[in-house]
Amino acid sequence: MDPEDDFVLRELRAADSSAVVLAHLAEDLIEAAYTNGGAYERLLDLRARLGLTELTADALTADLRELLVQIVDPRSIVERREQITVADPHAQAGDLLAAVVHAVDDPSTTRALAAERDGRLARLVRRRLLLSGVEELDLDVQIGSELEEGLADPDLIVTQLPYQAGETRSKLAALEGVERVGDLLGPGCTALVLGPADALVDALPGTEEAQLRSALLRSGVVEAVVNLPGGVTPYRPGYRCALWILTRDPIPAARGHVLLADISAEPLNEQVRTRLAEDILIWRAEGRRPDGHDPRYGRIVSVAQLDAEFDGPLTPPGPPLSQVLARTVTERPALIADAEGRLERGSEHARQHADDHGPLRVNVVKRTGNRPASTTVTALIATRRVVKVKGHRINARHVVPDGHHTVLGPEEICGDGPVGARRIDRAVFASYEHAAFTEPGDIVYTTAPRFGLMVDHDGFSVVVFPARVLRVIPDAERPFAPRVLAALLGAARNTGRSPGAIRPARRIEDLAVPDLDPADVARFDAFLADIEQRQELLHAQDDVLTEIRRLAVAGFADGTLTIDDP
Repeated sequence: MDPEDDFVLRELRAADSSAVVLAHLAEDLIEAAYTNGGAYERLLDLRARLGLTELTADALTADLRELLVQIVDPRSIVERREQITVADPHAQAGDLLAAVVHAVDDPSTTRALAAERDGRLARLVRRRLLLSGVEELDLDVQIGSELEEGLADPDLIVTQLPYQAGETRSKLAALEGVERVGDLLGPGCTALVLGPADALVDALPGTEEAQLRSALLRSGVVEAVVNLPGGVTPYRPGYRCALWILTRDPIPAARGHVLLADISAEPLNEQVRTRLAEDILIWRAEGRRPDGHDPRYGRIVSVAQLDAEFDGPLTPPGPPLSQVLARTVTERPALIADAEGRLERGSEHARQHADDHGPLRVNVVKRTGNRPASTTVTALIATRRVVKVKGHRINARHVVPDGHHTVLGPEEICGDGPVGARRIDRAVFASYEHAAFTEPGDIVYTTAPRFGLMVDHDGFSVVVFPARVLRVIPDAERPFAPRVLAALLGAARNTGRSPGAIRPARRIEDLAVPDLDPADVARFDAFLADIEQRQELLHAQDDVLTEIRRLAVAGFADGTLTIDDP
């Protein structure tokens, strides 16, 4: 085994007696992972936890690796050619090569060419690819910066340019690295080059850098440029990356044009990955056609236009055409007109309410004599003026957006989420033991993550722990109105908690409120009800105005709206 010491012989010879324990552990890992390669990949997935910082620093997220595999589509190449040769002139730990090898159905149909300056990393890449299923005769990993192309001409090149700190980073060196990868392209070969965004997509202040980038675009090998979101290199959070996709022989319909895509503000989730990969693959297959596919994350731009701008950024000149021509865009004038009608009707309702109830006159005066005595929630519960009801523990999978009953929890009570966005099906809730709905006028409150309360005027909602209910008993002696009690509890002292505390300063049972006489309660409740109604009317108008502004700003931002001169 390993007579030329390409893989592991020197490491075994250098090991001492402690390696016996590691050998037993390795055997257990292989049993758990089913294969040698699976155990090896598991260890590399845990490289950060194992303290292997030199392998971790330049690691890419799994989402980005999946995107790159979707773009190169190695399975289709194997179907056409029966074998695929993948190369990486900056292999590092071999993450990109391994991702491509794992994406094909049979790793033995893969040839791998790589180069890595660090001899220890080069040996790691050899071991990794061999354990992944690449045949030893189809594997060549050079120590240095030059690939050994005698084995085969590459069909795919996937590489990440070596990281340089921002203080010493050379944009010219990054572009020269892209140029060297372009020189490796053969007929039918596609290359993906990941590098610093400030050199690959941002505006270039330097003439020499701008000239080189413009020359690369004019050479006809640049198929697409993608501005990636931040965080794709999680251990270098300030390092922004971009992707260049190169090909030696684009189809005639694509020559003279480049696909510019920008997903820098998008989460790199499955939907974004799939859509972007489809944009690039369709562009590669069809090129530019009047009736062709409109990219969803970019624009097709002529090289002549980019060359004329010279040192400008390589970002889409506007929103995607599919977005500009979308139904939501073409219907904006009608939507704005409908919102204007709703605003007029809302204003009319507000005027009608003002005519029916007159102007707001509270007629408050300073109280003379003794102030009302204080009482606590504990005393209200003891005298059966208020009943405390526990919240339900609901399985999160049962909370859906389209159920029969509204779910009320800390999110809704504290204003972190809209009321009605979370619901539960009637039949599902009936399967819970002691299932009970709220009653109209129930006060729903929570003390975690902070104190908050609301009045459920309609009832028939489901309260989720840690939220609870205070239910006012209407036929009790000296009853409280729900609005009044909720307002007084909201104004009570010491309801918050310090940043380091795990419990609030006081329980709700300990909160003190003035014990108002029934006449005061009735007048205060009528005042609060009038305030709520006026607020609802104003909020409805504010919501419509916000919608009109949003639609108009979006239309002017993408150039699809204008305003006629009145």
